Amino acid sequence: MSDDDSFGSNLTGDDSTALSDAQAALDDARQRIAEAPAQVVVVNHVMGLYELAAIHLSSTPPKLSEASLAIDAMAALVERLGERMGEHTETMRDALSNIQMVFVALQSRS
Repeated sequence: MSDDDSFGSNLTGDDSTALSDAQAALDDARQRIAEAPAQVVVVNHVMGLYELAAIHLSSTPPKLSEASLAIDAMAALVERLGERMGEHTETMRDALSNIQMVFVALQSRS
């Protein structure tokens, strides 16, 4: 591959600066994630799945199949990891139970 074909070879000065800034931001984000305990990152992902399910359940009409996938993914993490989520374990179990109850209530209405 020639230099002309490689990514970024035809960038202007402004584009090159923007690309460098974006790369620096990605590097910074990677560093912050690497410094965070895995437990914190995993719990954040579990809560992201909870929020995703809640968004689909609150749609008009509720998107039950989409919510179901998010809830099942959340359950897989919460049930499999159990106590490995540390101080957040009970909170994650409660959140899972709550979103499952909402799902069942909405499913019974349809």
